[in-house]
Amino acid sequence: MCGIVAATAKREVSEILLEGLRRLEYRGYDSAGIAMIDNDRGLQLHKYSGKVAILEDALRLNPMQGCVGIAHTRWATHGQPNAINAHPHVSANRIALVHNGIIENHQVLRTALEAEGEEFLSQTDTEVIVHLIARKVDSGATLFEAVQWVTTQLEGAYALAVIDAQCPDQVVVAREGSPLVLGVGIGETFAGSDTLALRPVTDTFIYLEEGDVATLEAGTYTIYNRDGVEVERRKTRLQPEQESEELGEYEHYMLKETHEQPARLNDTLSIDLLDASIFGDNAAATFLTVKAVQILACGTSYHAGLVARHWIEERVGIPCQVEVASEYRYRKSVTLPGTLIVTLSQSGETADTLAALKIADNANVVSRLAICNVDHSAIVRASDLVFLTRAGAEIGVASTKAFTTQLAALLVLTANLAHIQDTASFDEKEMISAFSEIPLAVTKVLALESRIQAMAVNFITKHHALFLGRGIYHPIAMEGALKLKEISYIHAEAYPAGELKHGPLALVDDDMPVVAVAPNDELLEKLRSNLEEVRARGGQLFVFADEASGFNDGNGIQVLPMPHCSELVGPIAYTVALQLLSYYVALARGTDVDKPRNLAKSVTVE
Repeated sequence: MCGIVAATAKREVSEILLEGLRRLEYRGYDSAGIAMIDNDRGLQLHKYSGKVAILEDALRLNPMQGCVGIAHTRWATHGQPNAINAHPHVSANRIALVHNGIIENHQVLRTALEAEGEEFLSQTDTEVIVHLIARKVDSGATLFEAVQWVTTQLEGAYALAVIDAQCPDQVVVAREGSPLVLGVGIGETFAGSDTLALRPVTDTFIYLEEGDVATLEAGTYTIYNRDGVEVERRKTRLQPEQESEELGEYEHYMLKETHEQPARLNDTLSIDLLDASIFGDNAAATFLTVKAVQILACGTSYHAGLVARHWIEERVGIPCQVEVASEYRYRKSVTLPGTLIVTLSQSGETADTLAALKIADNANVVSRLAICNVDHSAIVRASDLVFLTRAGAEIGVASTKAFTTQLAALLVLTANLAHIQDTASFDEKEMISAFSEIPLAVTKVLALESRIQAMAVNFITKHHALFLGRGIYHPIAMEGALKLKEISYIHAEAYPAGELKHGPLALVDDDMPVVAVAPNDELLEKLRSNLEEVRARGGQLFVFADEASGFNDGNGIQVLPMPHCSELVGPIAYTVALQLLSYYVALARGTDVDKPRNLAKSVTVE
């Protein structure tokens, strides 16, 4: 989950490293640090607990300069978030190292090193690596040889960047199970956890494969596979970033990204949506053979999968399973014959989803489709078919536009499966109309922002909240609850409204707000009865209701009239309203909206 960046150039690189950390801070912000080699072969080090801004302040007071360096922003796994546990870790005042991942055998390695007299300063799993490398270098190995050797000693996941003050022109990097990309410039070479960190200095990238070790010098690089054989990896030139990463008129990235959704949804849907080749050259033939769908995802993406299950089973008429990727890996699941595996991931690097994808490969699987926001990511590279959402870079930790573009992509998948299999329930005119309606419907919801902000005031002092929905809107309620607890720290749960009487109703009182999603659909009257059960017990209702649903403000109930939208569009529109509610509750409570405590954007560790 941490972010790492490295640079070697013929110019001073401290600002490049800092900008890389600013762009990687969504991956973790418990601590930050930087190590550089100066012109006298001295190792310079700054590292601090807290966000990158603290490191920036320190560097203004005590600048560092050099042409080679590494930097790190941390999401803590082993050891508290403090300066001692912050990266880079250093051995013998010579070797410095940054690491993203988890070393599973670190305690065994640490015990062995301590028995030989090695002293440890930190509680991290990372420190064992730098001491092992330093010992290997002391025995006569080059830095590259030492890093290559240490990878044979480690169990777990890692992306590493290492420098040696006695080898002042070089950075050595390695990866296994954690993402790492090289950036190639003119007379300079970089490495980072993702391309976003390096976009200000290059548009040309090389995605390292599992087990790769590479040496970087100013303008040159050499890559070796896990067998130590020199290899070539394909260069990829990326298009300019879709939109500015600056906040502009917005106070937070989450709000900016929420408002970008009409444009990003339009981008995602601005293709020939019923041409199966948008998924890959052989997609049409593959879709014809699909008899079941199995979706693998985590977190917000899992909720998108639950929505898609309704669409696929209702519109295509085939079974759809949705699996929490972190659990799927550890149980014996049954894959139906003719199954299409679908992985959902914003980053394409989610460790649990990638691991699940790797084991979801048996005789019953006809193909593996990735729906992802990042081209060339690990999940994309491991899949047979791909649909790229066009959400653009999402900086806020709480997902907004990445989620709604996933929903749009899953609706496109549903349409293509139904179209190719010529299912009786497929209505091409209805589907095309829904695609064109989506951006407009979201725009109408965004126009309700001030009213949602006013509603959010009611949540400021609350500690718990209950979200209700029925049918396809239950996963939308789940997403709303997740957003609220992610950024406002209010404990929130979501239930199918019909399950109230099976336990949750015991929690309802006048101090627990109940948020309900109430579209004007076939379950509306059922939902209305469920909500009356809440009112009868003194519960405070906040209902996001279709303007034609007949809900009105009253004692114990506040209603936000939602613009009417078609059946296929509703889940996306109501999602945006709940995003705004969570944002304004968090804003009113004074939490860090974009960087909520204990979380990170890209979950690259198990």
